[in-house]
Amino acid sequence: MKFFVDTADTAAIAELYELGMVDGVTTNPSLIHKSGRDIKEVIAEIAQMVDGPVSAETVATDYETMVKEGHEVAKLGDNIAIKVPLTWDGLKACKQLSGEGHMVNVTLCFSANQALLAAKAGATFISPFIGRLDDMNLDGMELIADIRDIYDNYGFETQILAASIRSPNHMSEAAKIGADVATAPPEVIKKMAGHPLTDKGLAAFLDDWAKTGQSIL
Repeated sequence: MKFFVDTADTAAIAELYELGMVDGVTTNPSLIHKSGRDIKEVIAEIAQMVDGPVSAETVATDYETMVKEGHEVAKLGDNIAIKVPLTWDGLKACKQLSGEGHMVNVTLCFSANQALLAAKAGATFISPFIGRLDDMNLDGMELIADIRDIYDNYGFETQILAASIRSPNHMSEAAKIGADVATAPPEVIKKMAGHPLTDKGLAAFLDDWAKTGQSIL
């Protein structure tokens, strides 16, 4: 499973990318707002930092303007994935932009039917939002599994990009189901390394090592 980091914080991206923990980046208007930077400036910088896809979201709600915005953000780097919402106009924009050879990330997916439409429209990525479904007492992982089944049934090449990841458990569950990509905030990716038994075992090893009075260096 590929890891995308869900942030517009270039320092966080650089740290994870150097460790090989980032295969791409996803951004959205909320993350751009949080960064406090100009959208074109920060997206262009991120696109130069990583080799993989960088999702940059359009903000228009009508087809014509969405396509125009898509063309504009695509100029920011050869690895830009144009992000459009899963609306009828968004699907129309996806069909147009993907037909022109652009990567397209269809976002805000909450049903298998929506994911099926996105694949038919030529989406490069479909972004089902796990955490937001969980917030409504629905099982976000069931959606990932349903999309996986449908795509495998018919050989759709659209990649399942598990989004709205809230915890390390979300990451491992998405991987077990077969999501192609999971995008998560930097702090969630870092938490994947943690385990109380690792901490306990390390503390015991260090305590015993101290009693030896030795030094490796």
